[in-house]
Amino acid sequence: MDNKKNRARVRVPGTSANCGPGFDCLGLATTIYNYLDLTLLKSSKVIVESTGEDADKIPRGRRNLTWQAVRRLLQEVGREDEFKGAIIRMKNNVPISRGLGSSSTAIVAGLTAANEILGSPLNRHGLLKLATELEGHPDNVAPAIFGGFTVSVMDKGEVQTFSFLPRIKLKLIVAVPDFELSTQLARKVLPKNVSMKDAIFNVSRASMLIAALVEGREDLLPLAFDDALHQPYRKKLVPGMTEVFEAAKAAGAFGSAISGAGSCLIAFTSARTQLEEKISSAMVEAFAAHNINSKALILDVDKQGAKIIRR
Repeated sequence: MDNKKNRARVRVPGTSANCGPGFDCLGLATTIYNYLDLTLLKSSKVIVESTGEDADKIPRGRRNLTWQAVRRLLQEVGREDEFKGAIIRMKNNVPISRGLGSSSTAIVAGLTAANEILGSPLNRHGLLKLATELEGHPDNVAPAIFGGFTVSVMDKGEVQTFSFLPRIKLKLIVAVPDFELSTQLARKVLPKNVSMKDAIFNVSRASMLIAALVEGREDLLPLAFDDALHQPYRKKLVPGMTEVFEAAKAAGAFGSAISGAGSCLIAFTSARTQLEEKISSAMVEAFAAHNINSKALILDVDKQGAKIIRR
């Protein structure tokens, strides 16, 4: 067997979900990337090698999430009996359990690379369907596949996604604290019901956020990132969250949000103002005041989503 014909390399962006008021429906792709080198095998061996961020936490063998995604795609296109194993080599820059979509990168990378090897039997919407099935929700996998900002809706079990690039050149400042936060725990603290007042608060701000990004209205963005549905309940899980938000805004950010379910916090600013270094320092210092060590990543909005790397 010629392994070159059964091999693909892919780059997948880390993502940030919710963006404040867009709970479980908004997401964006960022310029921090995980890489996958996948070779499909006729034999049943599953070999997983990983380097980079949190490499020691990546499951090996058939428990590996990327392999599970590969296997699901093989089943979808009826070729699971042809390829029973894989060599999975991963280089990771996205930290695990920090709210930057690490599990989504693993899923999307596996689906995209396997799809490429098999001659692209599925389009991106087909990949999104499988990725949503595996992840359980589309808000991270959609931007990982399409890039830019995405708005996703589940309708009778089917996912529909609208992707777009903002007319504002944004800088994203991500404060990464030195502790993990599981999505399961972050979900557990949320109420089962919310008030009409809070629902209206979020609908209005999520609508304003999308309108401002699409129309390039920087003046409206300071109104658009606040949230009443999930962040007030999760702030006890991220010590100093309120102060980090306040510090970012005082340093010139439009606003801030919990990235996904946390623990990362993300601030948004205009590249035009060149305030990203000032904002990042302010966020790290605000965390430090609560005895939390952190580092800041200064990122852009990724425009491409999952990308096959050709040499």
